[in-house]
Amino acid sequence: MTAQEIRLCGLLLQEHFGEVVEKVGTHLLRSGAQNLRTVVQETNLSVDLVKKCLCVLVQHGACCFTSGRKGPGSPAEYRACCDRILRVLRYPRYIYTAKTLYGDTGELIIEELLQRGHMTMSSTVKTVADRLTQNMEEGHSMDYSEVSSTFSKLVETHFLQRCPPVGGAGTSGSSAPSAAPAAAAAPAAAVSVAPPTPESFPECYSVPHVSLIGRGKRQLVPENGEDQRNAKRAKMDTETYGDEGIYWQVNFERFHQHFRDQAIISAVANKLDQTSSEIVRTILRMSEVTTSATAACTKPLSANEIFRSLPASYNIPRHILDQYLTLLVDDPVRTPPAG
Repeated sequence: MTAQEIRLCGLLLQEHFGEVVEKVGTHLLRSGAQNLRTVVQETNLSVDLVKKCLCVLVQHGACCFTSGRKGPGSPAEYRACCDRILRVLRYPRYIYTAKTLYGDTGELIIEELLQRGHMTMSSTVKTVADRLTQNMEEGHSMDYSEVSSTFSKLVETHFLQRCPPVGGAGTSGSSAPSAAPAAAAAPAAAVSVAPPTPESFPECYSVPHVSLIGRGKRQLVPENGEDQRNAKRAKMDTETYGDEGIYWQVNFERFHQHFRDQAIISAVANKLDQTSSEIVRTILRMSEVTTSATAACTKPLSANEIFRSLPASYNIPRHILDQYLTLLVDDPVRTPPAG
């Protein structure tokens, strides 16, 4: 990576997490993989402070850790992820896309997960419902089931995915993901943390049954000392919802795939017409969760499948659809094989 990339990553870390986290993150970007002791020595920070910084970086995917180069049993080594840090620049676009597709509820779900890195479904639903209730008129509130439904839709369309289970890390109902405590408390564990994929983690897009019933609560202005008592009550809340230890994160690759699809649709509309672009949009939508983001083409679809999936508002006769499909097959928009 270039010096400019490291400097930009440092500025992003400082803006979002503070100077201390920026110092540790920038050091790892410049130095490469290092164990905890080396990071402590070379940054002149206390062990506890470095552990907390690594927890923050791991929780947000900005740092990964693997077993040491000397083999099993050697201290874990930490490596900062430049590409992941630079994705912070696209956070506003991710949030806006979620709002466009799934409304205010989808927007807040993505925003919460981007801000916190990893969250359980129950925690996300409660937080988003409370935020939506706060903006509603007096006497109105958001039902948890509505937020849960939107959360499930985001998972079904692969915009959200489960965090992979980390070997040797305890799964508790705490608000921090299992990877973060493992990074801080047990740096010697020979564990590898990587973004989950459907191929490597079968339950990546499986939504657990969450027993969460109720409505969002409006936050009242706390009186003297009331905010501290509320914080203590929140910490003492041991209620379970059935999804303890199951954490979720934003699937950035799925958003990038959506951006690519929108660019393709726009190109077809500009080159041909709006009807052609809607046919292409339908084909891409039918293939969005069944085709790899890196695939050169979608999976084969029959003309009948495409016809049945077209928006009813277009009311395109079947023979007209066949003509458009023929036009798209021979279309001049296609990139040459060498290009």
